[in-house]
Amino acid sequence: MQERSSVAELAQVLKQELNRYSPGEKLPSSRALVERHRVSPVTVSRALARLAAEGLVVTRPGAGAFRARPRAATPPAGDTSWQEVSLSADSAGDAVPRSVDASGVLVTLAAPPTGVIEFNGGYLHPSLQPERALAAALARAGRRPGAWGRPPVDGLPELRDWFAREIGGTVGAADVLVTAGGQAAITTALRALAPPGAPVLVESPTYPGMLAVARAAGLRPVPVPADRDGVRPELLAAAFRATGARVFVAQPLFQNPTGAVLAGERRHEVVRIAREAGAFVVEDDFARSLAHEDAPPLPAPLAADDPDGVVVHVRSLTKATSPSLRVGALAARGPVLERLRAIQVVDSFFVPGPLQEAALELVGSPAWSRHLRAVSAALRARRDTMTTALALHLPALALPHIPSGGHHLWLRLPDTTDEPALLAAALRAGVAVAPGRPYFCAEPPAGHVRLGFAGVAGPAEIAEGVRRLRAAHDEVTA
Repeated sequence: MQERSSVAELAQVLKQELNRYSPGEKLPSSRALVERHRVSPVTVSRALARLAAEGLVVTRPGAGAFRARPRAATPPAGDTSWQEVSLSADSAGDAVPRSVDASGVLVTLAAPPTGVIEFNGGYLHPSLQPERALAAALARAGRRPGAWGRPPVDGLPELRDWFAREIGGTVGAADVLVTAGGQAAITTALRALAPPGAPVLVESPTYPGMLAVARAAGLRPVPVPADRDGVRPELLAAAFRATGARVFVAQPLFQNPTGAVLAGERRHEVVRIAREAGAFVVEDDFARSLAHEDAPPLPAPLAADDPDGVVVHVRSLTKATSPSLRVGALAARGPVLERLRAIQVVDSFFVPGPLQEAALELVGSPAWSRHLRAVSAALRARRDTMTTALALHLPALALPHIPSGGHHLWLRLPDTTDEPALLAAALRAGVAVAPGRPYFCAEPPAGHVRLGFAGVAGPAEIAEGVRRLRAAHDEVTA
């Protein structure tokens, strides 16, 4: 957060100083800017990159930065209103409209304004990311012979083997496809397993990004209620009977947003119910590397004990590393694997070789296990800081479950608290939180908010964010 704020502040200062220079005139050197403004060289570089993106500055390698010359007059805007008719007519025959509301995804991807504490994020704070190990891995990967050539469409054999070992059981490298992150894997799986217009069963509440993927594919998400032990098997069986669905999407470990872990007695039951319905279970195992330091031993993935190929497993390295390390995997058995492969090849050909090589370098280095231990300890400390602060300052917000993994808490609002009003007041108070509504594919039973503790600088910022949220809550309930 501090680095991001420094970049924005320096960019604003440099923008104000541009009038001192004529178009085409050279600006002070990066070293001079570092000394004048007492910031790091990285901050200077990023601030200049912002001005270059706005067309205010031109950077020339080896020569420096120059004030950009005035742009030519902006041509008049075209008339795109015809597209509204065209797009509506194109989807008129669809059983399920394919217009997509991405707001639930964008709220976790967009950086909040400067000075706003980021409780709405979905990734690790830069201080928790293995930036040095990633940089070293990428540098080594780029020098590997053949790294910049065409990789196998299924992924590097060594990386597929690593993912297979991580999943465990009898899953082998031949059952694995390397994907461009978990979101791409979910997209491929849903397109492969269900035709447009078909129902797809989902946990309620569930990850908005998956709901957006399903709707973009023309699928009809059907909610199946879950509790602190995961999806309720009797309701899952009833939903299969009522809808004829052939796909159920689940997050059995540290579910997003509730943090629930599918109970041991329910695990085999879920797979059995799906098998009897002739259906697949898409297992999104996104948080396995985000277990907290005090978490009990983790259950094996559903895919590890699935000889009949009911489970299509999704795994990603992104959540535990960096938003930009978009490397994940799909694991499946039987004829469905060929369909998954075909869709992935048509969509993207393959995951770039250097990125796969870098991922392989990272997970094969001693730094990987050290990083996971550090993240595990940090997430526990941050969770405890947030739960303590909430109990002290916001006891009216119900926290039904304190998770032992993942990067957020899921809170139910009092019936008298208006969710949109609270979010707006929170932003005015200087803290961004994720709304609960996008996590439901039907009417929500109550207002909720999701508070992330991994995307902030540390415990002090968590405590201040909760204080600001208390002020917002007081405002809307006064």
